[in-house]
Amino acid sequence: MSTQQIGKGKADYARVLVPPHRYTPLRENWPKIYEPVAKHMKLQIRFNPKKKCVEMKTSKFTTVQNALQKSVEFVRAFMLGFEVRDAIALLRLDDLFINSFEVRDVKTLNGEHLSRAIGRIAGQGGKTKYTIENATKTRIVLADTHVHLLGSFKNINIAKRAICNLIMGQPPGKVYTTMRAVAARQKERF
Repeated sequence: MSTQQIGKGKADYARVLVPPHRYTPLRENWPKIYEPVAKHMKLQIRFNPKKKCVEMKTSKFTTVQNALQKSVEFVRAFMLGFEVRDAIALLRLDDLFINSFEVRDVKTLNGEHLSRAIGRIAGQGGKTKYTIENATKTRIVLADTHVHLLGSFKNINIAKRAICNLIMGQPPGKVYTTMRAVAARQKERF
């Protein structure tokens, strides 16, 4: 039974707005975005330049029940700044989520203090960010004062706790030690 039959012949429709700074990456990665949505999820997809959004619609060939929702999450993840290869996991796996928050949600910081907090999250050459990503099996995007996390619910919470500790002023060395313990625990489990 296709989604057309379930929805009594009416096609479902969704759009994802494209922020101005993501036009060029969208243009460069369009084939990588288009192919999984059109060929694997069997949805119709296009970029509407007038409304500046990516539009998706179910067709008579769509067989996966939540194909539209998964595809919207995939495109939205790309628009937030995740790489296509990371975002495509949202189409394949059911237990992946995106969680976003602002640095100011954790602690009210301004000026230099805010810059230092963002610097602590990134670390020298991105070292802290990559350590948290690898230990928790998540992906992190730092976009100005916004932090976007992609991963399973449990792993996102562990990564978020580490990032919040960094924002609150905990030294990166202490966070590395915590991440090493988390990685050892997860390795032991498998």
